[in-house]
Amino acid sequence: MFSYRHAFHAGNHADVLKHTVLIATLDHLLEKEAALTVIDTHAGAGLYRLDGDYAGTSGEAAEGILRLLSDKKAAAPTAQPAPAAKSATKKVAPEAEAPLADAIARYLSVIHDFNPKGGARIYPGSPFIVQHLLRDHDKLKLFELHPTDARTLDANIAQLEAGRQIAVLREDGFGSATKFLPPPSRRALVLMDPSYEIKSDYGRVLDFAAEALKRFATGTYAVWYPIIPRPEAHDLPRRLKTLATKAGKSWLHATLTVKSSKLITTTTGETQRPGLPASGMFLINPPYTLKPLLAAALPQLVERLAQDKHAAFSLDSGG
Repeated sequence: MFSYRHAFHAGNHADVLKHTVLIATLDHLLEKEAALTVIDTHAGAGLYRLDGDYAGTSGEAAEGILRLLSDKKAAAPTAQPAPAAKSATKKVAPEAEAPLADAIARYLSVIHDFNPKGGARIYPGSPFIVQHLLRDHDKLKLFELHPTDARTLDANIAQLEAGRQIAVLREDGFGSATKFLPPPSRRALVLMDPSYEIKSDYGRVLDFAAEALKRFATGTYAVWYPIIPRPEAHDLPRRLKTLATKAGKSWLHATLTVKSSKLITTTTGETQRPGLPASGMFLINPPYTLKPLLAAALPQLVERLAQDKHAAFSLDSGG
């Protein structure tokens, strides 16, 4: 149950997508003076060393944030949009020295705030990104069940001396987070990004989102999920879209693919899995500013993070 450790994956291409979307969403929500409550159902350790043993072992950050920071245009073939959501996907045309999209520039500026000397030795997880952007009167609720990550999260958060602004709860986010809905200010952003190591996580995301919408229909709900060869992964965005549509709520769905999901045969004849090829973000009640920001950012992320000719993006919305 507790085998997944995000430290192995910190700063990978999925984090780049998730945190680009998270920051753009928060920037809009924080334009209003009223207090905002942010809930992270699966907070992880909160802060990660990319030069540490975990990240170094996987090397995933090298194909994510570190590659983006290097700003070396990949020599991969021109990427094509994913086949789903045809009305919203766009071909990625070669961009000669195009200015960095605002959402990417903003994301990189936040990463730089944690690495003032440059590079990305430290990678902030969602809890630290959120806390970095929140104002004094906003609130942050963090849930984490993994024993080691929960202890590390406690220690990392304690260094912030944020007092009662941040609550760290060693509880099941899916089972407990709705107790904070609706918040006193009636403004909230809820991030759901479990590991999906257990198949039941897909169903629990849907159940939690449905219950949260019943309790607080105007909250903004953000779901990260992996795009892998598993029926539950492909069904999740469709079922979230149905949930939002039936509730009469707007929604946005963005995906980023960096490589093929097909099994790889090595020169020695061994069969290897390619690792995570793609991921998606699905938002219910997204800011109206988010889609144009992602429309500019996603083609650039494909261009910079593509690992083969299958790199693609999709962007769709409704409601």
